Amino acid sequence: MAQVTVTIDGKTYRMACDEGQEEHLIDLAQRFDRYVGHLKDSFGEIGDQRLTVMAGIMVMDEFVELQKRVKGMEAEIGTLRKTRDEALTKADKNDAALTGALTGLAERMEALAGRLGGEPA
Repeated sequence: MAQVTVTIDGKTYRMACDEGQEEHLIDLAQRFDRYVGHLKDSFGEIGDQRLTVMAGIMVMDEFVELQKRVKGMEAEIGTLRKTRDEALTKADKNDAALTGALTGLAERMEALAGRLGGEPA
């Protein structure tokens, strides 16, 4: 396990993380520190524990909103896939119909050419 030191609200904390995750943990701590700083600027000194709880709630609020957006995008992707599949099926049917029509037309032209006096060139 790797260890890093992070600073939140001017206090340092030594934390363990998986090898290779050090920079990620430092980035997360810096982001969280910005939440705490924003709250401290807005409300002043209201106590470390209260600041931490409020910052945690803010993070969770953003997380829930992002989850809602992801669900909405997943639903939209599902609709788009269904529409694409329907369009592909329709295009395949149109291709088959066109191929059938062209084949029929070619056969009629060959028959007509045969009746007019010979095989087509």
